[in-house]
Amino acid sequence: MFGRRRHAGAGTAGPRPGRAARAWAVAAAAAAVVLTLAVGADSPVPGSALASVAVTKDLAYAPAQPPGTQGHLLDLYVPRSARPVPLVVFSSGSGWLADSGRQGADKVAAQLNPYGYAVAGVAIRSSSQARFPAQLYDIKGAVRWLRGNAARYHLDPDRIAIMGDSSGGWTAAMAAVTGDVPALEGDVGTYGPSSAVQAAVPFYPPTDFLRMDAHMPDGCAAFDAEFGLTGCHAGPGSPESRLLGCPIERCPASLVAAANPLTHIGRRRTPPFLILHGERDTVVPYDQSRLLYDKLAAAGDDARLITFPKAGHATLLGMLSEHDTREGAYEKTSVNGHGTSARPLTPTWRTVVSFLDERLRPTGR
Repeated sequence: MFGRRRHAGAGTAGPRPGRAARAWAVAAAAAAVVLTLAVGADSPVPGSALASVAVTKDLAYAPAQPPGTQGHLLDLYVPRSARPVPLVVFSSGSGWLADSGRQGADKVAAQLNPYGYAVAGVAIRSSSQARFPAQLYDIKGAVRWLRGNAARYHLDPDRIAIMGDSSGGWTAAMAAVTGDVPALEGDVGTYGPSSAVQAAVPFYPPTDFLRMDAHMPDGCAAFDAEFGLTGCHAGPGSPESRLLGCPIERCPASLVAAANPLTHIGRRRTPPFLILHGERDTVVPYDQSRLLYDKLAAAGDDARLITFPKAGHATLLGMLSEHDTREGAYEKTSVNGHGTSARPLTPTWRTVVSFLDERLRPTGR
């Protein structure tokens, strides 16, 4: 997660956030300082070039639910171009505690717009406003809306990627592995256009909720103390339990499995993934991304995992710009089930752009 978070239910009819929600918001606000300092560190053109970007905010991809909330709004940043441009759908994390997924999209757009990519910052409903699978329905409704309105906003409907961090990384992974699955399309917004994306870039995503606690790098005591929880991720007040509406170890197994991106891999061809995660992450343990990469590789899907030995949580911008965060980074790649050995890498925004360029090539139409 990064950017300044609104509390869960802020400005809504939802319940007032507890200590856990406030702790997530404080951590995100601190990360916003890092984000602000890092912006522009890897920009390919002067900031004045951003004047050629058309910005449209507060677009409703579906009616507000509950009324007055922001979980069905998106902001759009489109670079001016003679041809329709590819799109990156971005949603930031908050532990599903806030409908603030648009926050930080302007910073991502500042890095991707100069390379010719539009960015849509998409908000989805918080766990106090709706339970899973509503959040998956929201992001897929946004993708359908964007594809259906591509001509109006000068977007290429055949070249759409999805990106997010923390719970937003989960959102990106879930959308990527369930595109156009009828049983998981939901009832949000526009119908008809495809919800499939052509590439996914999740940063430190939760994946298998039931295996998070076993891989916490320093155990759960500090995590519980920081967020005012008991029982770590398996506890009744954890972000994952709030998302599902029950303590994850006591929820119906089918519900927990449905919220796990790994469950949906192997049933059909999955779009290529670029996954980024720090080994010092004490909020979403690194093994969550390793599990995702291993499952994609075993299924024969294309995947890259960039590992940051010194990075913690909420470090999206630092992973692509800061020496201390990137030091010792390495990547593994699997293509059609054939993996490579780990190799050192210094990731930048060009790493992300090169991945997108390769996966979102023009169709030639």
